[in-house]
Amino acid sequence: MEFSFSVADFRFSLRCPDFIRPPENFLKFSAEPQPDSYRYTLTLTNEFPSPVGTVAARRDDILVYRDGTRETRYLHYHGIPESTAYACTREDDENRTSVFLRPSVLEDLVYDTVFTSLFSLERRMIDRDALVLHSSYIRHEGQAILFSAPSGTGKSTQAGLWEQYRGAEQLNGDRSLLRKISGVWHACGWPVCGSSEICNNADTPLRAIVMLSQGQSNEIRRLGTMPAFSQLYTQFTINRWNREFQTHAMDLIETLVREVPVYHLSCTISEDAVNCLENALQCGL
Repeated sequence: MEFSFSVADFRFSLRCPDFIRPPENFLKFSAEPQPDSYRYTLTLTNEFPSPVGTVAARRDDILVYRDGTRETRYLHYHGIPESTAYACTREDDENRTSVFLRPSVLEDLVYDTVFTSLFSLERRMIDRDALVLHSSYIRHEGQAILFSAPSGTGKSTQAGLWEQYRGAEQLNGDRSLLRKISGVWHACGWPVCGSSEICNNADTPLRAIVMLSQGQSNEIRRLGTMPAFSQLYTQFTINRWNREFQTHAMDLIETLVREVPVYHLSCTISEDAVNCLENALQCGL
């Protein structure tokens, strides 16, 4: 079976066994087939190809080999020490990647995080001047507001408050893609939404990014260029073993924080938190 997708104008096809179906979130990015699309081929096997090149990164969830500009990745489940790789992705050339998947993990493909990991999409996005941000993404009055922070800080909670009290639309509960469209920064859809189950393929002009922390009261301040860069950098998906990727990502983030307001909001779970941010946005603080 063959599927076709488009994420941030990156068009790609997936050829896989007929009984494999992408998760519903991924299918929201379906597109018409294009003859020049990037091609992924998925094969079920317990025999993964031997690595080529040298080790570029070794973590508990990924082992990366680089051979020139090409990568081979062995993917492991995060937090399971000494686990066997569940998949291997090998870049065959500039337009093709082979994906090898253990049959024993087929049932896990229903999870968008597992399925999306097979395509190294952040690697394709950086070539299109786009970055993936760990954030809840809402649309209010035609503009995007992103709430970013480490997991468990309350991104989805603040997004839900804006939906409850201001009628905002939640577009993704855990990830957003940031890129310029016609010279304007946009928040764009991403096929991974974590546990929120909120995922939409939507592009919206970006009004502000809000870094969150929990507090006893609601206080907000606009961050300067360097503090904004420092806080945001850790929340982007960046292949730090790839110097070209990292350098380009840093340049993009620096441009982003100079052109888009970034705030720090210490907040409670209340309508007052919404009022605090809304006043800052209206006043341009």
